[in-house]
Amino acid sequence: MKALSPEETTLLDKLYNLRGEDSFILVEMDKQKEKAEETKARTTEEKKHLQEKIADLEKQNEELNEQGEKLVDLLSAIDRKDYATVLDRLRIDFDPQNLVEKINKSLPRTIDSVVLDTKKAEEKLIKVEEEMNTAITTIDEVGIRRDAALANQEKLNEYFDLALSGRINITRDSITSLLEQFNFTEEEQREAAKILMFPEDALFIYAEKLKEREKRGKSISQVIAEAKSADPLVENSVKIVQDEPTDVSVTINEEQNDIVDFLTNEGINYLDFTGQEIDYLNSNFDENLIKNNINFLKNMNIDLDIFANHITLMTDKYLIDKINLLLKAGKQPIDIYLNPTILEKYSIEKLEDAIQSLKENGMDPKNVPLMAY
Repeated sequence: MKALSPEETTLLDKLYNLRGEDSFILVEMDKQKEKAEETKARTTEEKKHLQEKIADLEKQNEELNEQGEKLVDLLSAIDRKDYATVLDRLRIDFDPQNLVEKINKSLPRTIDSVVLDTKKAEEKLIKVEEEMNTAITTIDEVGIRRDAALANQEKLNEYFDLALSGRINITRDSITSLLEQFNFTEEEQREAAKILMFPEDALFIYAEKLKEREKRGKSISQVIAEAKSADPLVENSVKIVQDEPTDVSVTINEEQNDIVDFLTNEGINYLDFTGQEIDYLNSNFDENLIKNNINFLKNMNIDLDIFANHITLMTDKYLIDKINLLLKAGKQPIDIYLNPTILEKYSIEKLEDAIQSLKENGMDPKNVPLMAY
């Protein structure tokens, strides 16, 4: 059997991943939707509590004003001399005039504090509603994009079925146009089209290897465990093969183990990344830059799995500047987490231009979904 080149294997791994339920595109969308649904549930509950708190504070304000006025009127009408004998004999310290003075001094401050608490709760409610609305918009938009992705996946599987049966009759343009929807580069589009149009050169070989992999039916953990028990030295050169035919292979070699250790120490699961992504990180490793980016995201409460399928963000020298720019424009950390492609799509200059363009067209960047930037 002809040996596939590493480039052909990598491309076919990627294509087969896109064919299955665990397609990284679908997985990422599901993560976005799950996070947005969690945010929607949380903010819905927060909104309810804030509305109850505001209603209670408004009631307190009203009662403080009404009862304070009545109490002052009542105490002002009392002359202590009229009850001096009883008060003195019972040793009751009751001075209506003194109480009136205390009420007149303390009540306005108390009312002001209630008004201030109400204002703070109202401001927080606005932010919570904005966060909730963003989550709802994201859920709707992800649903639309997922439907489109599933339609593209169905078309891709149709092309593969035709190619594997030797009945491919699709034009090169049709294939490249479809793969463009999956964000393939032009070179990847051309190579993938060639693989599908001439399946005997690589596709049939890859399909046979998949059948062998399915027969073995081993999970990642099983492969690693067997390799380590067979030879301790293998630990530095382990080929991780997924038990599903659509999974992407990840190769960990000795050079990459340092990267794996680094990610693990930072609380990042290296299995979220493909072998290509680990290789990219190894080739572009800048410990100080990456640590700064990671720590900034932690401080902003942005989940580190934002790097999954967006590995270039980890080495982006302007990542912090871009996020700060979006925060200044009114966006919340959850908005950025759910739409990481905006950070890859724009340079810092282009992002500034996009925000400025929205303002010049009479739109508030805060109210425009990041997907529409």
